[in-house]
Amino acid sequence: MKQTSIYITADNIISSLGFTTKANWENIVAEQTGVECHDDTSIYPSPVWISKIKEATLNEASKGLQNPTQYSKLEQLFLLSIKDVVESAKLDMSAADTLIIIASTKGNIDLLEHKNQDKFPSNRVQLGTMATEIQHYFNNPNTPLVVCNACISGVLAMDVAKRLLRKKKYKNIIVTGGDLVSEFTLSGFQSFKAMSDAPCKPYDKNRVGINLGEGIGTVVLSTEKPAHQTEVITLEGSASSNDANHISGPSRTGDGLFIAMEKALKDSACTSDQIDYLSMHGTATPYNDEMESKAVALANLQKVPLNSLKGYIGHTLGAAGLIESIVAIQSLRNNLLYRSLGFEELGVPVSINVIKETSSMPLQKCLKTASGFGGCNAAIVFVKSSNKTL
Repeated sequence: MKQTSIYITADNIISSLGFTTKANWENIVAEQTGVECHDDTSIYPSPVWISKIKEATLNEASKGLQNPTQYSKLEQLFLLSIKDVVESAKLDMSAADTLIIIASTKGNIDLLEHKNQDKFPSNRVQLGTMATEIQHYFNNPNTPLVVCNACISGVLAMDVAKRLLRKKKYKNIIVTGGDLVSEFTLSGFQSFKAMSDAPCKPYDKNRVGINLGEGIGTVVLSTEKPAHQTEVITLEGSASSNDANHISGPSRTGDGLFIAMEKALKDSACTSDQIDYLSMHGTATPYNDEMESKAVALANLQKVPLNSLKGYIGHTLGAAGLIESIVAIQSLRNNLLYRSLGFEELGVPVSINVIKETSSMPLQKCLKTASGFGGCNAAIVFVKSSNKTL
């Protein structure tokens, strides 16, 4: 039986590279990075290489919100990103068939820091409370869903939306993901000795660790085909898995991620030889990149061009899967593969086709992956096709 088609009808990215998908995409195509060395003792006692949204830019953008001071920094970013897609897709947020799903690893964790204490009620640090604030801002009648599963949260949230749309529970689902660079997250990753002291280098022989980043990614998933688009992007399939290997370390064999990739391909009725492009997680940590190369080989995708976005905006945690999916969708729309920034010499045990130069080629199908702490893995397939109703 043919599954219900799920269309991406609008999207938005907010990161250090800009407050719209267009601004982010243009900077990525130009190979500009938002990763910089920040010497900010309010978040870490020594300089760190991170990708951070400028406060002045956010303050100016937030003037377009109603009563912005009532909302935390992360909440303001969520509101701005959702507002952009709602206007673009012309959504009725009061409709009973419209839902909001929010992905985040830590939410308002920065409210626990000394400099932010007493600025908001203590319960605002809870993900559910934060989600309710966002729901009420848009007067949406449905209780929002929260997906919090380490670094696959963004991709997993789209997988959850897919299941609900296929069950015809809703017509439109706004999936948004976001996280901040905070004292908590920086100290946590530093305790793992996972942070890089320079711009990160995914899959490279000389990689030493990650750069954290902050941002928001938002997409509108709908069962209604967008009439105004000459070409449509559909979410054809998705899946998740857990390799049950370690609380923080991924499987050394790549089998957990491979299972998610294999199931996503099956769900989309695609085979590995039909995939034109891989948008990978690529954190630039030794174990993650090694594991991913093995999973790619297990899926018979070694020759397919792949890249990582981490060199451009860092690892945005709960936002990563959504932001990277949106950039992958732009790759499909523009038939353009962008360079995997930071990569020079292959440093993983299995030969994979990491993109060294931004180039054009016909693209129709993309497989996006994500992996995270606890052994979680997720994969999703996007397909571009002609809109024959025009």
